[in-house]
Amino acid sequence: MHRWPVQNAKAHFADMMREAAASGPQAITVRGQARAVLLSMADYERLKGRKPSLVQFLRDSPLFATPLRLTRDKSPARRIDL
Repeated sequence: MHRWPVQNAKAHFADMMREAAASGPQAITVRGQARAVLLSMADYERLKGRKPSLVQFLRDSPLFATPLRLTRDKSPARRIDL
């Protein structure tokens, strides 16, 4: 991973973007410490991955095959004195 001091990253941003697309992630440093990383869109999409929808997540759950046995309370409604 190539390291770019923040001043160089600002001055050569287009070069840094080309380098990220060609060679991979580029680190941006402040006072010698890596503070940020510039990724190509392909690397970002690969890391981000595709998240399933909530419905698909619940269907994939091991609890999906467990039948629910719900019973309804048949007691009369509560009386309210006015």
